[in-house]
Amino acid sequence: MSTESLPYNQNKDDIYLWIEEYQRTGNEEVQIRLVKHFEALVRSLSRKFSKGREYDEDLFQVGMVGLLAALNRYNEEYGRSFESFAVPTIVGEIKRFIRDKTWSVHVPRRIKELGPKIKKAADALTIELQRSPLVNEIAEYLQVSEEEVLETMEMSKSYQALSSIAHWKLIKKAAK
Repeated sequence: MSTESLPYNQNKDDIYLWIEEYQRTGNEEVQIRLVKHFEALVRSLSRKFSKGREYDEDLFQVGMVGLLAALNRYNEEYGRSFESFAVPTIVGEIKRFIRDKTWSVHVPRRIKELGPKIKKAADALTIELQRSPLVNEIAEYLQVSEEEVLETMEMSKSYQALSSIAHWKLIKKAAK
């Protein structure tokens, strides 16, 4: 299979017919046509996130998984173009990969996702209360248990410490 994308000026009606046929029949030739057609889009999105990192090709492959998921789930009745439906799916797959790859210790996804929510809640409550909020106030604000808030805060501190250690190791290695 060539890695060259098909010309992007392909008739839009043809593309939607291909998507419909692929969803209906699972025809591998049609799938390949669609993948080739949207390859440049996936490459462009993956490059935005790789920024010269060593896993550029990994991000591209993950983006292709997102493209295939979008091809399977797209419905013209959504009233959106395929591209506007596919981009968030592709980007979501790439972000999930990056998030999972950047944590050196396995941390449950709910903890990873709760961290930024705790920060926003603490900021909002600080403004509202005119003081630093207590753990129980953050928990109540987010409708989660105090234990989850504490666990997330502790894991975030550990992650930051590990990141700092890794950063200093890289600096020492570069200085040698």
